[in-house]
Amino acid sequence: MIKIPYLTALSTYFSYGLLFAFGQFRDFFRKIFDWFHSSNLQGYAPICLGLEDFYIRRLYLRIQDCFGRPISSSPDAWFDVVERYSNDNNKTLTRTTKVSRCLNLGSYNYLGFAAADEYCTPRVIETLKRFSPSTCSPRVDGGTTTLHNELEECVANFVGKPAAIVFGMGYVTNSAILPVLIGKGGLIISDSLNHNSIVNGARGSGATVRVFQHNTPSHLEEVLRQQIAEGQPRTHRPWKKIIVIVEGIYSMEGELCKLPEIVAICRKYKAYAYLDEAHSIGAVGKTGRGVCELLGVDTADVDIMMGTFTKSFGSCGGYIAGSKELIQYLKYTCPAHLYATSISPPAAQQIISSIKVILGEDGSSRGAQKLARIRENSNFFRSELQKMGFEVLGDNDSPVMPIMLYNPAKIPAFSRECLKQNVAVVTVAFPATPLLLARARICISASHTREDLLKALAVISEVGDLVGIKYFPAESEKQHQEPGAIKLE
Repeated sequence: MIKIPYLTALSTYFSYGLLFAFGQFRDFFRKIFDWFHSSNLQGYAPICLGLEDFYIRRLYLRIQDCFGRPISSSPDAWFDVVERYSNDNNKTLTRTTKVSRCLNLGSYNYLGFAAADEYCTPRVIETLKRFSPSTCSPRVDGGTTTLHNELEECVANFVGKPAAIVFGMGYVTNSAILPVLIGKGGLIISDSLNHNSIVNGARGSGATVRVFQHNTPSHLEEVLRQQIAEGQPRTHRPWKKIIVIVEGIYSMEGELCKLPEIVAICRKYKAYAYLDEAHSIGAVGKTGRGVCELLGVDTADVDIMMGTFTKSFGSCGGYIAGSKELIQYLKYTCPAHLYATSISPPAAQQIISSIKVILGEDGSSRGAQKLARIRENSNFFRSELQKMGFEVLGDNDSPVMPIMLYNPAKIPAFSRECLKQNVAVVTVAFPATPLLLARARICISASHTREDLLKALAVISEVGDLVGIKYFPAESEKQHQEPGAIKLE
């Protein structure tokens, strides 16, 4: 639950209202001027109507230089950001040949495998020479190599499930799997802050979708009891199946799922538990096996385990792990397996090699050191930000830590001022977050040194004072939280 001061909420609403009013004012005159110009549509309807792209034209384009910044190096602790300029008030951005060496606080490179690695990189290069960059075929045709079979076995053993299936894209893993698992007559109960891939997958399934308050097991149980009692809409027949979907670490909140309580509720009401570990697998837990290991949950109690390889493993794609019967069924029915090109062989080798490093099967202790470092870096950085007076979301051990900005004017101000001092951050706003809850999302890596973190803290503190986002007093002065606040989810 996020508590936003009344004054902050009021000023944020006022800022968005002002932007909306001026945008509508400019659109009005735009229509008048367009009236006197001949149309080139030749009878076609406009492909983008005024209200459909209003947000893009009148709000996003003003600050689009803060998003989609191109880089020209691997996303390591430091990377090269390509400089851009605009001659038309940010409507278009032109790349230059200049680059800035920046501290990377935005990439999901949790364990540092996205850069060259002494164990992984030579094996990936050898695989590229042997198998080529792509199989140019779906898995059921000519797209299954020995690496794909090895990868699925490796993933299943790593997460503690009997079997697994892998896909070439993490987003598709959720959006394509859910319509196969459940359909009309089924019930999906989803956390209110689940990722967009889950939302789209649930919508596409045809199942009834209900939402419970973010990370609140008591409300989940209330929704389950009510839906089981009422049954299907109109007919009130029993549900064919019920799936509860949660994330291990919520990507915009940095919070750990209350998995033990949620799993207990699922077992009590005979609902299937679906766990998305995109941001937690490889990043948390003593041996990197995710929130189940961290929170002491038996993986046998989680029916469907999903994860991606784009964060901790420095590769691409995603996986579903579960019983052998489930995985066999998905191989026969999932369109992402039947029709999409299989994961690239070099990418598959990168995942296999990185898992071996994490487990110490490369003959070194680098994996354990990486896991210890990401945990130490994350907890240190979060603690220091909170001491400075920033409002930081999330839990300890999570490498994702959002800093609340709220006001739309502070989104570009914070991003641009950090970039001026060679610190690259990611800012997030509506529609990725609720309108009032804009934030800067910091992602910490095991590849960050203590010197890197201290530099980042110094820059963020300075910019925080300049922009005015230290909503709490510094720790030495901090006595209690502001009493006048409203709660937002």
